[in-house]
Amino acid sequence: MQSNIGMILEERAADIGNFMVGRLLPFRQKRAVGPFVFIDHIRPVCLAGYENLDVPPHPHIGLSTLTYLIDGAIFHRDSLGNALEIKPGEVNWMTSGKGVVHSERTPEYLRKKDKFLHGFQIWIGLPKELESSEPSFYHIPAEEIPNWEENGMEIKLIAGKLGDKVSPVPVHSPMYFVEIKTCENCVVDIGSRLFGEVGMYVMHGKVRIEGNEYGTEQLLVAKNAQLCAFETVGETTLYLFGGEPFTEERIIFWNFVHSDRTAIEQAKKDWKEQNYEAFPKVPGDEEDYVPLPDHRLR
Repeated sequence: MQSNIGMILEERAADIGNFMVGRLLPFRQKRAVGPFVFIDHIRPVCLAGYENLDVPPHPHIGLSTLTYLIDGAIFHRDSLGNALEIKPGEVNWMTSGKGVVHSERTPEYLRKKDKFLHGFQIWIGLPKELESSEPSFYHIPAEEIPNWEENGMEIKLIAGKLGDKVSPVPVHSPMYFVEIKTCENCVVDIGSRLFGEVGMYVMHGKVRIEGNEYGTEQLLVAKNAQLCAFETVGETTLYLFGGEPFTEERIIFWNFVHSDRTAIEQAKKDWKEQNYEAFPKVPGDEEDYVPLPDHRLR
């Protein structure tokens, strides 16, 4: 029998300023999984009172960002005027469209205390017709995220659609981001509810696929989402993500994602020159910003 595993990619460390994260996408061998073009796993970390997350204002175009925390807290501010704390189980969904700026920092009340941080930061490409749309922001409370028990599994639909379940996160194309937890060996066969491309990330525990076991820090990409079936080995937490891929390639330079290279070049110019019409300042966080890096398109 031919294997349904099309690719196995190893999570790799990436520096995002004063933080190291585990980068799952993109890879040279695999630029995207469905509409997902970028995934950072904020690995579990305990920060001392003098250590804080500080990502100054930085821009985005042509994508939606999804922030999902498992532990800790991040204070989000953006150029639309939103300013709020994201806590575990909640979802921040920001669509940049033609351009948005935001910052992410440790909340003020935690800055001198020991604290934990763990979660995901994800970029999802926009359909071509929405790449230059007006920016928007939504915060979805934890209690509004669908979660249920099924055949020994705890399933949470963080974003998108899975069968007849739909997350309230206002996605812009057919996709899914699913958390699955099991306490013991469990057969997971939900391929009939998946579509497009699907990737799996095992955060904790192991999965057994076609007689082989796979553990943490690996990203598995299936050849056929509808044939996605596996067994968890004991206590396991994993994430499935994917959906319908775009027909056009997405170009990524730094925080910019777009199908048009000209739009990327204009965004680079606007940010470098601090063009506030294209990239307005972030109210309440106006003193600092991340400069445009000098590197090539990915």
